[in-house]
Amino acid sequence: MGYNHTNNGGYRQNNRFSSSRNRGRRYNQKPSTININQLIAKAVDAKPENIFVDDYEYSQFDISDILKKNIYNVGYSNPTKIQYQSIPKIIEGRDILGIASTGSGKTAAFLIPMIDKLLKDSDNKCLIVEPTRELAMQIQDEFKKLSSGTGLKSVLIMGGNSMQTQITMLKRDPEFVICTPGRLKDISQRGYINLSIINNVILDEVDRMLDMGFVDDIKHIVNSLDSVRQSLFFSATMDRKSEEIANTLLTDPVKVEVERQEAGKFVDQDIIRLEKGQSKLDVLTELLKQEELEKVLVFTSTKWEADKLCKALERDDLYVESLHGGKRQNQRSRIIEKFKSGKIDVLVATDVASRGLDVNNISHVINYDMPQTYEDYTHRIGRTGRAGKKGFALTFV
Repeated sequence: MGYNHTNNGGYRQNNRFSSSRNRGRRYNQKPSTININQLIAKAVDAKPENIFVDDYEYSQFDISDILKKNIYNVGYSNPTKIQYQSIPKIIEGRDILGIASTGSGKTAAFLIPMIDKLLKDSDNKCLIVEPTRELAMQIQDEFKKLSSGTGLKSVLIMGGNSMQTQITMLKRDPEFVICTPGRLKDISQRGYINLSIINNVILDEVDRMLDMGFVDDIKHIVNSLDSVRQSLFFSATMDRKSEEIANTLLTDPVKVEVERQEAGKFVDQDIIRLEKGQSKLDVLTELLKQEELEKVLVFTSTKWEADKLCKALERDDLYVESLHGGKRQNQRSRIIEKFKSGKIDVLVATDVASRGLDVNNISHVINYDMPQTYEDYTHRIGRTGRAGKKGFALTFV
């Protein structure tokens, strides 16, 4: 049994989940600024775009042999477009403003040349700032793979983990500090890190950090670093205001921009309207029985609602977990790894997952609760329909 689009907008299943536009009801939802028509769109043909430069190999970059070996061991052969354009400029010592969509290889675009730089000059130290804990952990994992056998050390500075452990690791004088803004500011104000000796800074997902209100923290952090430094800013999107802020913190930057994927380009988007007497929970339960919904991310507005829905959906043949800011960091990490590996069928999450979750092959995103803004909506549905694969997004209205 599939779900079918109704003529007047919305999904129906077994001819039961349809309704006129005047019958829609909302349950326990805060007011949203979204026009419902924005939630209905057809995906373009999901033909994978080639993000690689096929006639160039990593071995051709002017980088250390051990780094080339690690790149090969990770499984990389040809650089992506953002890497091909950025790495030589970074090696030259230029500041970079790099703009490319999620999944374009931005992480390796800055890690490869920066690891090479610190291998060749021990007077350098590097700070990498990420907007969320999940993204910081992903950078740490990638760093470990690319720096294997080099002797370079890193420390992960973020909330949710022991501050004392992080302080102890800082005393070992690591070359790389990977952090989130809040915890770094806290540790800096307590005097456990001297930012003025750090002469390389990477701000990743700059658009998210500015969206999340970190602009003052970012300015404070960057201005506390060595005045003679190399700065690399990378982002999936960059509006005029954000670019103006970025340029005040960069010195004569090279702007590297590859084709940006339009939000929801490969996502079939539709709405679910409830008939009188129907409950969202019943409709969702029926939807999740369908084979097409293989790896599903369900968004709720609050952590309380996420836990409640998670418990309501549990059954013998369905493994459901909830993810939100109320869980300890080690719990969140464990849940994400299970979802990545396919051990979790349905992940019920708050918007903490819309900005920090990098999981392949999510087939469906379901907005159980309407997001507050269209920007929140695009971040949510951006978890599916990635790397040229078709995804599906359904929103209860």
